[in-house]
Amino acid sequence: MQHADHVELIRAGVIGAGPRWLELGAGDGEFTLALADVLGGDGDIVAVDLDRGRLAELSRRVSGRFPRTKLETIVADFTAGPPAGPFDGVLAANSLHYVERLGPVLAAIHTALRPDGRLVIVEYDADRGNTWVPHPISFARLGVVAPGAGFSEPELLHRVPSRFLGSIYGARCIAPTAA
Repeated sequence: MQHADHVELIRAGVIGAGPRWLELGAGDGEFTLALADVLGGDGDIVAVDLDRGRLAELSRRVSGRFPRTKLETIVADFTAGPPAGPFDGVLAANSLHYVERLGPVLAAIHTALRPDGRLVIVEYDADRGNTWVPHPISFARLGVVAPGAGFSEPELLHRVPSRFLGSIYGARCIAPTAA
């Protein structure tokens, strides 16, 4: 995938949400760069990953391309709970397919969002995984687990073909204001 594909997978979920975002499992930073791009280079992003070296490289890449973007990196396992919010949005791009018990992690993410905050997910649209993607989350399955964790029904944003597991989709879920 190219940068334009990363942007299109998340753009509709990010626009209008606000500038403060949490990214779970930032990895090599391709989606961090896409997020900074969609935010117009003026975002405030907290990127979480287990790999300190990748986060250092991510900081270098973001500051080089989007110098006005405020980036904080945290070395941590996001499944142990997200950093303190509230965040306008949470981006989980190709990170939740490592989570076996998705419901509790989604519920924890919900607590980090402001009322009406957004969860933007990029995932493989498959129900059976492989060694590299052990627990993919099909869009149909997301429609069951996201509402169970307090989110709105997911909205499909964009889909691109993938050599692995058929396709990758971007989806948005809202953390509704408590009644």
